Amino acid sequence: MLETRTGSRLANLWDEARASKMSESERLLYRSNLLGSDKRITNYGGGNTSAKVMERDPLTGDPVEVLWVKGSGGDVGTIKLDGFATLYMEKLEALKKLYRGLDHEDEMVGYLPHCTFNLNPRAASIDTPLHAYVPKKHVDHMHPDAIIAIAAASNSKELTTRIFGDEIGWLPWKRPGFELGLWLEKFARENPNAVGVVLESHGLFTWADSAKECYETTIRIINRAIEWFEQETRGKAAFGGAVVATLPAAERKAIAAQLMPAIRGMISASERKVGHFDDQEAVLEFVGSRDMEKLAALGTSCPDHFLRTKISPLVIDFDPAKPDVEKTLAGLPAALETYRHGHAAYYERCKQPDSPPMRDPNAVVYLVPGVGMITFAKDKATARISGEFYVNAINVMRGASTVSSYMGLPEKEAFGIEYWQLEEAKLQRLPKPKPLAGQIALVTGGAGGIGRATAARLLADGACVVLADIDEQALAAAEAELGKKSGSDFVRAVKFDVTDETAVIGGFAETAVAFGGIDILVSNAGLASSAPIEETTLSLWNRNMDILATGYFLVSREAFKLFRTQKIGGNVVFIASKNGLAASPNAAAYCTAKAAEIHLARCLALEGAEAQIRVNVVNPDAVLRGSKIWTGEWKEQRAAAYKMSTDDLEEHYRSRSMLKRSVFPEDIAEAVYFFASEMSAKSTGNIINVDAGNAQSFTR
Repeated sequence: MLETRTGSRLANLWDEARASKMSESERLLYRSNLLGSDKRITNYGGGNTSAKVMERDPLTGDPVEVLWVKGSGGDVGTIKLDGFATLYMEKLEALKKLYRGLDHEDEMVGYLPHCTFNLNPRAASIDTPLHAYVPKKHVDHMHPDAIIAIAAASNSKELTTRIFGDEIGWLPWKRPGFELGLWLEKFARENPNAVGVVLESHGLFTWADSAKECYETTIRIINRAIEWFEQETRGKAAFGGAVVATLPAAERKAIAAQLMPAIRGMISASERKVGHFDDQEAVLEFVGSRDMEKLAALGTSCPDHFLRTKISPLVIDFDPAKPDVEKTLAGLPAALETYRHGHAAYYERCKQPDSPPMRDPNAVVYLVPGVGMITFAKDKATARISGEFYVNAINVMRGASTVSSYMGLPEKEAFGIEYWQLEEAKLQRLPKPKPLAGQIALVTGGAGGIGRATAARLLADGACVVLADIDEQALAAAEAELGKKSGSDFVRAVKFDVTDETAVIGGFAETAVAFGGIDILVSNAGLASSAPIEETTLSLWNRNMDILATGYFLVSREAFKLFRTQKIGGNVVFIASKNGLAASPNAAAYCTAKAAEIHLARCLALEGAEAQIRVNVVNPDAVLRGSKIWTGEWKEQRAAAYKMSTDDLEEHYRSRSMLKRSVFPEDIAEAVYFFASEMSAKSTGNIINVDAGNAQSFTR
């Protein structure tokens, strides 16, 4: 948040004892990571850092000056040394002779690879000239909320002088590129006592001759802006004051759980979207304020903001004083269509002959009065980051509108950034999405062997996964393990018992809030029991039916509700058992319940087909390793049924199979993936047996 109320200051984290042992390039990395560690300084992917370093030419061995600068698309908070582009300063200086003026800005980017030092494959960014031509060894370019609030004020130049005097200069808006690099050079040479500049509607540049001095200057200048805003805004209502009440947290999430799947379905025609919900204090203050709609319509100012959020959000028609979610849902199609038409009109007004084709015209940011902010993007990380950037925009609007008038970027300038050929080229270079990118899966029994292996397989191909289980400790361990491997954005854990109707409904609501909806249900929660029929108690019978039949019914019902709300199809995969087709001795309750699962799947396949909801079954057999059901009495009971030692059971199952092979959780996961993916797009009501071959369980 823009710290205008709490009195917080940025800490100076520089450790000279540590930094003194580093090379110049390592100090650049250290400085970059320190700056990127605090979102008040710059957000994910925002800002650049650079250092001019003396290196040895790899051919001549002569000393040469080399610009180390954050490469295209990098993030200063997480960057490593290989994330920096390296370029000969002598060659960058030579580019000035080739520059033909503003109409030929973009061609200069094509020359940057010719300046590469030491065959570095890291692409140089459009901001390279902004760093190269400042006549100082070290340059920081950051996007602090406190500075952008100054840069986005209508009297930005006046405020800059009032706050910083001659120490920080001011330059009018100019799209990043070669010309802006020349502007910065000219300003720095003509103002040798200045340590930086505020760029209108953009951000902050600071510079110095040492890494430490540059870092400390950046921190000091931002802190001065924070302090000034604290003094100027004290006692003043932000955004014109509150006009709607904020609903309690539980109600906010319940409403988000209803809105998000509906919105997701309406905006996922070309590609599946994943959602993120944010109801932090800064968001709630904004969405409940008098000036929210007016300010939101002005759009964001900083290019880094609207590249991830679009220029403006969509404000959802919702009255928290008279909450009527059904009315809001009914109005969504028209509201979304109006937004799409608005974006198309913006594109037509501003497009140039060489503009890239219009991209997805749907909103990224959705503001709900009294409830919070919803963001949608192609994946969870992007949706979350888009939300973070809009919070930055909110903080900027708060500061600028409280001390002056907030000013968004002019429409044509904004279009020039959003539909810049260089940005389009960057998008085209992105890796092809994974097959399940944008899809959301819920796996019951997610902490067990099959559940965990299935989640890992879906995550590997780009899905977001919610793990559901009743074992809280195992669930936490599975979430941590999978999150570390696939990224914490993509994994969530929800504790619920599949036999508890209220808990199941709540679990699916949590899934909707976490990711925006659901595409894949893997119903895998289970147990196993073994007893002769005479010794099968009613409670044992009911427990099998409750978990393996009723539980599968409950989770399927809730998944179907979300599928039908989204109207983009759906996918259900039941983990049943070979025993659902082939009888086994001393397991009547288990076998009967598994047979019920299979027939339930067939019924659901019939019901879901017209809505493109596919339902299929995977039948495992004898998955001993990693399976929770084989760690207790079941293993002993099955060994007793076959009159053998538990140590011999795995070999017994392997040898009795037609293929003489053991079956592992990963084998089941591959079968689930087949049904969950487009590889089986024309399959529903089907069964795959993963049992290494058993004639009794042949389906036909």
